[in-house]
Amino acid sequence: MHELLLNTFGRIADLSDAERKLMENLFKPLSIKKGEFFLKEGSRNNLVGFLNKGLVYYYVLKNDDEAITDFTKEGDFVSEYHTFINKSNAIHSIKAIEDCEFLVINYYDLQIIYCDIKDGNKIGRIVLEHRFAIVVNQLLSLYTHTPEQRYLNFVKNYSELTQRIPQYLIASFIGVKPQSLSRIRKRVAKTIS
Repeated sequence: MHELLLNTFGRIADLSDAERKLMENLFKPLSIKKGEFFLKEGSRNNLVGFLNKGLVYYYVLKNDDEAITDFTKEGDFVSEYHTFINKSNAIHSIKAIEDCEFLVINYYDLQIIYCDIKDGNKIGRIVLEHRFAIVVNQLLSLYTHTPEQRYLNFVKNYSELTQRIPQYLIASFIGVKPQSLSRIRKRVAKTIS
């Protein structure tokens, strides 16, 4: 159950057997069904999750509509880090697109990793730098790219997910209505053929 997580950490730093065992003890399994929340806006953000299986999306409510800000698939971390670190209420909601299996850790157990694992701080820094780069690139894209460019970036960055994510969520992610996404996809298809 912890193999994907330990392999992910192992690409960042060498872990001793004792450190691997500690990780296995600190990261607990959590399953949610399609349509359920990993985190709901306004609720206390107590966990960081590693997605072992499944797919989630992040959104904020904008005029009572879900404005999608990110997708996360298996092999990556799931959380709203700034509210997790500050132990405050979530701004985003994180919802399952598919049935999901996580390994989760709370703030206090994460501090054990930082203190008791030789390269714990390095692992945390690399994970956060990766998530930070994703968020910054998405924010810049909203201000500097057209919806068509954002769609092309989505296809480039999430190509393996295009069949797993409903079209209305992709439309929201690139900032258009589903009808506009259909027109964008037709224009892109014409330029490719």
